[in-house]
Amino acid sequence: MQVLLAEDDDGVAAALVEVLYDHGHITRRVRYGRDVLTYHRSSDLLLLDLGLPDTDGLDVLRALRAVSDLPVVVLTARGDERSVVRGLRLGADDYLVKPVRLAELLARIDAVTRRNATRNASAASAAASASASAVRTVRAGDVEVELDARRVRVAGAEVELTTKEFDILAVLAGRAGTAVSREQLLDEVWGDAHHAVSRSLDVHLTQLRAKLRRPDLVTTIRGFGYRFGNLDEC
Repeated sequence: MQVLLAEDDDGVAAALVEVLYDHGHITRRVRYGRDVLTYHRSSDLLLLDLGLPDTDGLDVLRALRAVSDLPVVVLTARGDERSVVRGLRLGADDYLVKPVRLAELLARIDAVTRRNATRNASAASAAASASASAVRTVRAGDVEVELDARRVRVAGAEVELTTKEFDILAVLAGRAGTAVSREQLLDEVWGDAHHAVSRSLDVHLTQLRAKLRRPDLVTTIRGFGYRFGNLDEC
């Protein structure tokens, strides 16, 4: 796998490049945020430090997400809750705080790339069959979710969602009117019900609800999970 590493500390970068090489990954190390936007197209995954010398890593992530769905694992010493929440909301696939155990880092990289490969395969399959079948659309009130086209409209206006936000919505809308457990949602979107991933679900759900501006669309079922819409709306 081609890994792009944005890290300004030479010692940390050298250690990461070595361990990634030992596990079969080819790593391009860059020091500046501007280089991420230069080299991301030839990479399979980005390891992103937030403390870069030319710009804040969160600004780099925001700019990257405007042009690419490249899997991103934030790897930083910045462990305050505000930074973690902002990183996830801006589209990071995972967020790790230094110092991190190398075995855990490698496991997280594998998990992110596995989920991305599964998502890409599903998207390719959906695209291949789209011309032969009608677009599946789920409606609840004035909200329309086109599952195959990955498009959402509220009162006729299209709403821009991140990849994770739409994946969560698609699982719930695909079972409209039915209760979906947190574990099922985590497994289908992340492939993992780990505690850290569970926090990420909460962040993305909060952002999703804010964008849709329909507080009753996704109902929280205390102690179990969530439900999209009502049977008589869909």
